Amino acid sequence: MNNILFFDNLVISISDIHKLTSGSAKSAVNQLLTIRNWVIGYYIIEFEQNGRDRAVYGSKLLLSLANKLNIKGLDRTHLNLCRIFYQKYPQISSSIIQRLKNINDKAYIPLLQGEFSQEDNTKNCATLSHKFETDPDILISHLSFSHIREIMKLDDPLERFFYEFECIKGTWSVQELRRQIGTNLYFRAGISKSPELLLQKIQKEGESPMLNVKEPFALEFLGLDSKQSVDESDLENALMDHLQDFLLELGKGFCFEARQKRILIDDEYFFIDLVFYHRILHCNIIIELKDAPFSHEHLGQLNAYVAYYKENEMNTGDNPPVGILLCTKKGPKMVEYALSGMDNQLFVSTYMLQLPDREQLKEFLIKQMDEFGI
Repeated sequence: MNNILFFDNLVISISDIHKLTSGSAKSAVNQLLTIRNWVIGYYIIEFEQNGRDRAVYGSKLLLSLANKLNIKGLDRTHLNLCRIFYQKYPQISSSIIQRLKNINDKAYIPLLQGEFSQEDNTKNCATLSHKFETDPDILISHLSFSHIREIMKLDDPLERFFYEFECIKGTWSVQELRRQIGTNLYFRAGISKSPELLLQKIQKEGESPMLNVKEPFALEFLGLDSKQSVDESDLENALMDHLQDFLLELGKGFCFEARQKRILIDDEYFFIDLVFYHRILHCNIIIELKDAPFSHEHLGQLNAYVAYYKENEMNTGDNPPVGILLCTKKGPKMVEYALSGMDNQLFVSTYMLQLPDREQLKEFLIKQMDEFGI
């Protein structure tokens, strides 16, 4: 070697080869995990349909299977994920077969009995142009099973494809993917005039008398399609622009009182999204709008606002204030636990944007795929 090697060069060289090899190893492990989980799902479905002793196990099949296998990580929950994975992604069978052959032709393929066929594995799929199916090799190579696990929670095949494509294009982490799904990127892109601007923006950033809260709120009357891109402030602005419709959606008795109500706690100003007075319940209604899935931190914030109103804003004859948290999604158990022990009346509900323009989304995705040569 004639080149003079400095210590800094040595550090850089070793660091580069470590990143290259460890990254490749991680990618290989992720791909094998995805393959394993899909085949496990296939075996489970095959047994449920054709197993001679399947009636013995019935609904306890996955639990019995997990106990018998006794393999770390393959509990009942994960086995069910594998089952769902196979059901929602039957189109990747050809890639799975080839990859298994590459690993060990004799050991693996006989187990599969050559029963994978494109016809069999697509007959139960929702009708959707193959143009909007991610190439199996790209899917397995670029998305870990942790990514796929988040995406396959979605029922709409086009919505799944949207997140697959954007995740691969933007090299999102699992956390970022979960955040974008939670904040309804698919819906916001579908009702935005310029989805490109929305995606560029994202890339740059890397609810005494019982209150009857509708579940969920359908906010199709907002007309958000006039915006170039949609975020939480746009939702609040749209609510105010269509105040009458919003009050009707909430139910009878709501009277608008304030928006971005400024309150002072511990010498610091806070702003409540919306404040109403309910003329039937005789109490204030505090509403917080979150463009994100339910979080106990959001509930804590709302609880603080309700407590403030109870101490500082109640008038003679008023009942204690009520808080409503509007979020994009919620898990019933998490909400139950978060509300447990709270004295204030708090309600959690979800809202839905109007359905996205599917044709606009398809055109946008086709344009994006053409740009990236997919």
